[in-house]
Amino acid sequence: MKKLIAAAMLAVTASAWAQSTVKVEDAWVRGTVAQQKSTGAFMRLTAQKDVRLVSASSPVAGVTEVHEMAMDKDVMRMRAVPALALPAGKTVELKPGGYHVMLLDLKGAVKAGDNVPLTLVFEDAQAKRETLELQLPVRALGATAMPAEGMQHQHGHKH
Repeated sequence: MKKLIAAAMLAVTASAWAQSTVKVEDAWVRGTVAQQKSTGAFMRLTAQKDVRLVSASSPVAGVTEVHEMAMDKDVMRMRAVPALALPAGKTVELKPGGYHVMLLDLKGAVKAGDNVPLTLVFEDAQAKRETLELQLPVRALGATAMPAEGMQHQHGHKH
């Protein structure tokens, strides 16, 4: 049964990627501890044409924002960005210590082994929007990168 479900998820993922302007790879969310009110989502995004990531949302968080970590006078600072450019054919990595999706005001603990729904909205130069609905696996709190074998996730899209 697990193999059938995994095959179905892979088929949906492949179908959505074929239809989508943006390919999402190695997406995951960092797990939390009790009472922790924020965490990050990480992934690699590759767009077929120039687009911008203009918003993100998740039902597990009161606020979801795209953030960047950057040095400011010898101090690493995190700040929300209004949009993240995805140049055509170039992979943009959302990773710890760089750009990432910040999930704030969490409504509960996010535990390793769970899946977190995440919606990403992209916009092209003509202001046409595309929405990707993702299910991101949660990795342990200390996770910093994907395991060597990688992970698959399910997503769909809306225009």
